[in-house]
Amino acid sequence: MDWSASTLWWLAVGVLVAAELSSGSFYLLMLALGCVVGALAAHAGLAASTQMVLAALAGSGTTAAWYVRRSRMPPSAPATSNRDVNLDIGGTVFVPAWNEDGTARATYRGAAWSLRFAGSGAAQPGDHKIVAVEGSRLAVIPVRAN
Repeated sequence: MDWSASTLWWLAVGVLVAAELSSGSFYLLMLALGCVVGALAAHAGLAASTQMVLAALAGSGTTAAWYVRRSRMPPSAPATSNRDVNLDIGGTVFVPAWNEDGTARATYRGAAWSLRFAGSGAAQPGDHKIVAVEGSRLAVIPVRAN
């Protein structure tokens, strides 16, 4: 069986997309875009060396562009305090009393939780806002009344 150059390029695209799906590395999609350019160059009838150069330029160019774009974005918050990761961040819990070490037990969403006071000053009973989830402990700050 004699495969055309474009078929080989499209197979490379498929392999790179499958590898990206299993690894989660977005950069592999950028390399797959380079292979798409190589396949289109093969369909256009360009020489094999030209196909490779165009694929390499497109793949490395999109990879570099994605790297620059990601490096200019602000870093995301750690998972323990990132609302995109944990929907409890920003929730409110009522704390009936605090221990002297800045910990407490309270019920939140029908379950008993350990709490850690993360605010400044002395911990006071009342409503508190969840700012982080640290394992089975909630870090909270007081909710300020307006």
